[in-house]
Amino acid sequence: MNPIIPPLAAHFVWHPNDQNKYSVLILEFRRYLTRDIDRPFSRELNIPTFFYSSSSEEEPPLNYPIKLAQRNVIFICLSRNTLINTKWTEYISSLETSNTHSIVPIALDEYALSHSSIEGSLKNRNFVRAFQWPEENKEKFAILFLSHELYRFGLVEINDGDVGVNSSVQLFLSHAKRGHTGVIYAKAIKDFIDETNIQKFFDANEISPGFEFDQEIINHIEKSTLVAITTDEYSSRYWCQREILEAKKVDRPIISVNCLEEYEDRIFPPAANVPCVHVAPSTPPKIEDILNILIAALIETIRFEHSKKLLAYYQEQKWIDPSAIILARPPEIQKIVYLNKEYGDQLSICYPEPPIYEEETDWVEFLNVKVSTPLWTNQDAPSRKKLKIGVSISEYKAHSYNTQHTNIDELKRFSQELARHLLLRGSSILYGGDLRAEGFTQFILDEASILKSRLPSHDFRVENHLAWPLYLKSEADDFKAKYFNVLKTVQHPIPEDIATLVDCKVWLDPKNVSDKYVWSRSLTCMRESSIACSDVRVFAGGKTENYLGKMPGVLEEFVLALKMEKPIFLVGGLGGIVKDICSVILDSEFSEVLTEDWQISNNSEYSNLQVYAKQLGYAADYVEIKKLIENINVEILAQRVGLSKEEYIQLMKTPFIEEIIHTILEGLKNI
Repeated sequence: MNPIIPPLAAHFVWHPNDQNKYSVLILEFRRYLTRDIDRPFSRELNIPTFFYSSSSEEEPPLNYPIKLAQRNVIFICLSRNTLINTKWTEYISSLETSNTHSIVPIALDEYALSHSSIEGSLKNRNFVRAFQWPEENKEKFAILFLSHELYRFGLVEINDGDVGVNSSVQLFLSHAKRGHTGVIYAKAIKDFIDETNIQKFFDANEISPGFEFDQEIINHIEKSTLVAITTDEYSSRYWCQREILEAKKVDRPIISVNCLEEYEDRIFPPAANVPCVHVAPSTPPKIEDILNILIAALIETIRFEHSKKLLAYYQEQKWIDPSAIILARPPEIQKIVYLNKEYGDQLSICYPEPPIYEEETDWVEFLNVKVSTPLWTNQDAPSRKKLKIGVSISEYKAHSYNTQHTNIDELKRFSQELARHLLLRGSSILYGGDLRAEGFTQFILDEASILKSRLPSHDFRVENHLAWPLYLKSEADDFKAKYFNVLKTVQHPIPEDIATLVDCKVWLDPKNVSDKYVWSRSLTCMRESSIACSDVRVFAGGKTENYLGKMPGVLEEFVLALKMEKPIFLVGGLGGIVKDICSVILDSEFSEVLTEDWQISNNSEYSNLQVYAKQLGYAADYVEIKKLIENINVEILAQRVGLSKEEYIQLMKTPFIEEIIHTILEGLKNI
C-alpha cells in the first residue's frame, strides 16, 4: 500500500501578532474547506488543511509547508509585522514555489505589498488585497476571493506553455423567463459580476428569453455550474426542467437558490440532491445574498472537481472498484437510468464520503447496482469477528502551530468517521470516561445513535467505562437516558485498598494531593480492566497537561495495552502525545514530553502527587516508560494488527483521516 498523496491541500501561514485579522478572514474560509463536525453526514468539502505560525513574534515557524498533496496551495498572511522582521522576511522569501507549491500572498495591510520588492518567493507577485475589502461582508469577500485562488491554483489544469489560462468558473443562470423574481435575481447576479473585479472569477451565461432548448444551451451547460434560481414559477417551466436534467445527465455542479415568495406546487425531483441557498426575495437583491449565491456556486464547483480527482486517485490506488463509475454526488435513480443505457446492467458506482443509508437507496438492490464510497460498499457484510475495539483519544492543548500543523478538530472528525465505519462492520467500541459536552464520548455516541436509527436491524454498542467517582455525576445518568439504545455503561469501583479513605457514595473533588491520588488510582483501575477486555486498541491525540491520572491518560492506556500485548493502532499524524510516542519509535530520539521532568514543569502540583504516590508504591515510573517505548519493535506492532511494517509506519505518520481509517479497516480484516 503506497502512502496517499491526495490531489489538493491548503496551508496557512501567519504572524502571531496578526492572529485577530487571521481569525476573522481565514478561519471562516477554512470552515468551508472542511466537513462540519456538527453535521457529520454533510456533503461539504473535505480538503486537508495545515497551519504554520509561532509562539514568538520574533521567530518564524520552525517548519515549511511540505509536499503533502499533488498540489499544495499556501495562503500566507502578510503585514507590517512580517515586513519589519528580518527572520520572517527570510522565511517568507525562501518558501518553495513549484508546480506542486503555489503561494497566495494575502496583504492584511498596505505595508505588506512591499514584500513583492524583496528577492525570493514573492518577487513581483500580485497580492490578494484583503485590506481593501469593504468592512460590510468582509468575511464573505474573503471566502469568495480565497476560494477562487484555491480553485485556480489547485484544480485548474495548466499545461507547460499555457499563457493566460482562463480559470473562471462558468455559471449558467437557470431561471423562469416568465415571472418577476427569477429575472431580477439572474440580472442582479450577472451585473454584480460584470461591474466588479469578481468578473475574473465567473463567466455568467444567461440565455435570452424566447430561446428554445437547443445545442447552444446544451453546450453552455456541459461546461458550467448551474445556478437554479427557484421561484414560484420555476419547477412548472419545461425549459427549466430540461436544464436541470441536462446538468444532471452530464454530471455538472448544481446549486439551488430558493427564492420562493409564496408557494410551489411541486418541487421537481431531479432538482434535489444538491446544495441550496435560501434568500428572502427583495428588490433590489441584497449584496449579501448575491455573495452567498456566488460563494455556494464556487464552493460546489471546487467540491465537485476535487471529489472527482480524489476518487480517481483512490481508484488508481486500488481502494475502490477499478470498474466503478465515479460520481461527485450520491447516486440517484435518474442518473442510474442514464448510466444503465450507456453501461448496461450490474453498474458499480463510487461517490465521496460519507455513505448514505438503506432508506435512501432501497432501489439499489432492485436495480442490481453496487454503490460504494472509498471506505464502504453496500455489499459489505458485518464482520463475524465482532471485535471489541477500545479507542484511546483525547484533545490536547493547542499551542502555536510551530511544530504541530493540524488543527485539533481533526481528532473529532476522526472519531466520528472511525465510529461510523467500525459500527457499520459490527464491531463494538469501548471508550473510557469522557462525559463533557462536545467530548469524544458524545461524538461517538451521536454517531452510533444515528446509525441505529438508520439501520435498526444492526446491533450497535458503545461501552463507556467510567472510573469512580465519575459515574456519581448526574451527567452519567443523562448519557444513559439519552443514548439508552446504544450505550452500555460499565462502572468500575474504587480500588479496595483506598475505599476506606473516602465516602464512596459522595462525589470527590480532587482538591488536595491525597484526593488526587485517589482519583489517579481509580482511573488506573478502570483503564486496566477496560483494556483487558478489549480485542484491539486505537490511539490518537492525547493531552499532555491538566490530567487527573498518574500520568497523561492516553499514555497510561498505551503503556498498559503494550504490556498486555494488545493489537495497537498508533495514529501519530493528528498530534498529541501519540505523536510524541510515534516520534520516539520512528526517530529513536526520546521526546521530553514523555519524561517526568517535563510533566512536573508543565503540570502544577504534579510533583507533589508523584512524591505522595511513590511513598505508597503507585507513582508513574517514567524510567520504565522510556525503556518500554525505546524497545518497541515496529514489525511486532504491525503483525499484531494485520499490517506490514511499511503500512504501520505510514499509519504513524499520515495526517489524512481517510488514509488512517482505510489502513485500520484493512488491518482489522487480517486480524
